[in-house]
Amino acid sequence: MTTSWLTRALEESRARGFLGPGSIEPQIQHANGFVAAWHSHRSDPPTSILDLGSGGGLPGLVLLETWVRPTTFLDSMEKRTNFLLEVLEWDDVPSGGSVWRGRAEELARETRGDSRFGLVTARSFGPPAVTAECAVRFLQIGGLLIVSEPPAGDDRWSDTGLDQLGLASRGSFRDSAGYKIIEKIRATPLRFPRATGTPGKSPLF
Repeated sequence: MTTSWLTRALEESRARGFLGPGSIEPQIQHANGFVAAWHSHRSDPPTSILDLGSGGGLPGLVLLETWVRPTTFLDSMEKRTNFLLEVLEWDDVPSGGSVWRGRAEELARETRGDSRFGLVTARSFGPPAVTAECAVRFLQIGGLLIVSEPPAGDDRWSDTGLDQLGLASRGSFRDSAGYKIIEKIRATPLRFPRATGTPGKSPLF
């Protein structure tokens, strides 16, 4: 059952153009798929979550409501981060939410973000190589990156490319949509992530 604050937040996000014009229920179901994908590998909730390229707040707002764990919403757009800051101030929203504005390549190298999170999620962040490189430094060793995937999306990922980053594929999960699950198995090499824009201009795979 969707709580009133979450429904209100997603409807407002849609009204501001941060989510698509359709019903919010399928989008909530899609966000819940990240929860199911996590629990296909881990029994306990993650200790901390980073929603990479959070945009209109999905899946991060749903994860905050479901797990009530420290959840960080990262986005480079001022309008979107201002909206998320508004929502997190509402009286009935679970505590523990925070918002970071900026480029992932830059924020990942700050002390507050380096190796901090047990789970990083990506809904529509970018191509696989870009998502992996921008996410990796945020993850703790043993943490998971879960990425929303198009149909038959598993072929998009390179085991060799992931290995360069200290990541390893842990397969795919299918719920209402597809999700790629990747584990950080060793420390991030110092050269990653590369300078702002470089992961997209010169992808690892």
